[in-house]
Amino acid sequence: MNRILVLDPESQALRSIESLLSLLNDAEDYESVSIPDLTNLPELATTASALLCAYARHGEALASRSIPVIVVDDKPDIRRAVTAIKAGASEYLNTDVPAAELLEQLNRVVAEQSDAVESAFPTVGASQLMQDLSESISRVAPTNSTVLISGESGTGKALVARAIHAASDRRDAPMIALNCATVPADLIETELFGQPGEAGQGLVNSATGGTLFLDEVGELPAAAQVRLLRLLEAELDLRLICATTRDLESLVQGGQFRGDLYYRLKVVGLKVPPLRERGDDVLLLADEILLSTMEKLGKRDLHFAAETQSDMRRYPWPGNVRELENAIQRAVILSAGDAISTAMLAIELPQSDEPDRAFGASPDQTIEDYFVSFVTAHQDNMTETELAEKLGISRKSLWERRQRLNIPRKKTKKRGRRRDVS
Repeated sequence: MNRILVLDPESQALRSIESLLSLLNDAEDYESVSIPDLTNLPELATTASALLCAYARHGEALASRSIPVIVVDDKPDIRRAVTAIKAGASEYLNTDVPAAELLEQLNRVVAEQSDAVESAFPTVGASQLMQDLSESISRVAPTNSTVLISGESGTGKALVARAIHAASDRRDAPMIALNCATVPADLIETELFGQPGEAGQGLVNSATGGTLFLDEVGELPAAAQVRLLRLLEAELDLRLICATTRDLESLVQGGQFRGDLYYRLKVVGLKVPPLRERGDDVLLLADEILLSTMEKLGKRDLHFAAETQSDMRRYPWPGNVRELENAIQRAVILSAGDAISTAMLAIELPQSDEPDRAFGASPDQTIEDYFVSFVTAHQDNMTETELAEKLGISRKSLWERRQRLNIPRKKTKKRGRRRDVS
């Protein structure tokens, strides 16, 4: 159950949010809880997927947060938006937009938080691929070069960006991050550069002296691409790191992404390899994640059965490290004995060692072909959560692939539950 804590429920902005919660797709997975203050926040935030919704004036919510905070404003203001993001807000939502657009923004935030983080262990591993990546990070971090990080969803691209920032000379300055796929096309320029005629606003200015990280940079609209190119041509005191799950070269060839911008972004290109190419790293990662999860959930003395280790090595992990984390967390929660079995991980092994044969795909199908056929065939009788689970990926990854492959998302009218906590 995804728990959304709503602070100061008397606010008109938050009442709007609460009314929209009932319209969320797969709404049986969500619960809205109204809280009068932050007194009981630690005990209420025990769920890994908990979020806090707070009105813009509640600066203390950001200062004392133990979970991600969504700032909501019924009268949007770029200054308050920048202040909120700099203070650590996960998202700044404007209720003064069409309900469908607001719903989509909130739905993405909830889906991302349900996935927790891409991975807490992006560079753990003894494989040559990961050794090369770690060495590249250590070499590029002390420079001021622009970096383009590519890789599949769930491989840990955002954490590679944070590792670069943490090892750089800018480590004491802020790293400002923006997922370009989560901001409406008509608002992204304002988000980045501020309102016209208002100098000193926008996330670019907030990143001065530090690092600006643009995730899913391939989703930038044409006008924002032009502004970003001009930014790179100017001499601003910030470092730019970008990440993408898309093939930018193909987008350039198709006229969807500027070639001159692409080459300016890829001064240094880093690729985060998918987990299926990392050999025995999956077992090293699994052990690290198991220890961390046991500590977090207060369990002990669990281990993977020998057969489970063999199966983890065979499974292609289409959702990458994020899927591995989710599978292990589920297994630890459900464990009754000391040994974790393959069944507890809820993974379905392919019938052959060929990656394209995973999940029952035919020999002549790629994974993307199978994704399209599976989603279109089952989306009318499965929720988004069920689709993601059957495909072995996260809801965020499911949404990203829908966008990239242009598969419209079905809408449901299920209603979630709401209760008050006094």
